[in-house]
Amino acid sequence: MAIMVTGCQSNRLPEATTRISLTSDVNDYRYLIGPGDNLTIFVWRNPEISGNFLVRPDGKVTTALVEDLDVSGKTPTALAREIEEELSKYINSPRVTVSVTGFQGPLSEQVRVIGEATNPRAINYTEHMTLLDLMIAVGGLTEFADGDNAKLIRVIDGEKRSFDIEIDELIREGDISQNVDMLPGDIVIIPEAWY
Repeated sequence: MAIMVTGCQSNRLPEATTRISLTSDVNDYRYLIGPGDNLTIFVWRNPEISGNFLVRPDGKVTTALVEDLDVSGKTPTALAREIEEELSKYINSPRVTVSVTGFQGPLSEQVRVIGEATNPRAINYTEHMTLLDLMIAVGGLTEFADGDNAKLIRVIDGEKRSFDIEIDELIREGDISQNVDMLPGDIVIIPEAWY
């Protein structure tokens, strides 16, 4: 007689995996290239291979001599050195400069606001961004927001941590002590008031 044993299958989806931001200190921010960024790649004395390139959704660009170069998550300077290395196969001592326009950045570097903001969305992180800057970018709180029970979710040492933040005190009462620094990858959750 055979006995068949089956395990329970969970209907839960696996948790999303995201890259952890390289910035863990507000004073040590370096911009990272991401999908949607426009790159100007200038190769000194080689205008025929210089140009403007859009970073594809897969985080890559294709230039005249280098195909499918993975650029997402790199600083412009690091990318320039990598392109120099690749181009040295074809050009003697190439000098490359990379500049970014039309900033998007990788998703791991964006700050997200969800819940009772006027325009909840992901915002591209900028150096020294604060909670007040973020709230201005999303248009403030809705009339139904419970801003003083908001949460800030931040990854610290690979672990998600939750912090209480008081957005009503900051915006409506002008308590500037509530204006905390934001970091790339932060998530602000604004609940609805129960009244």
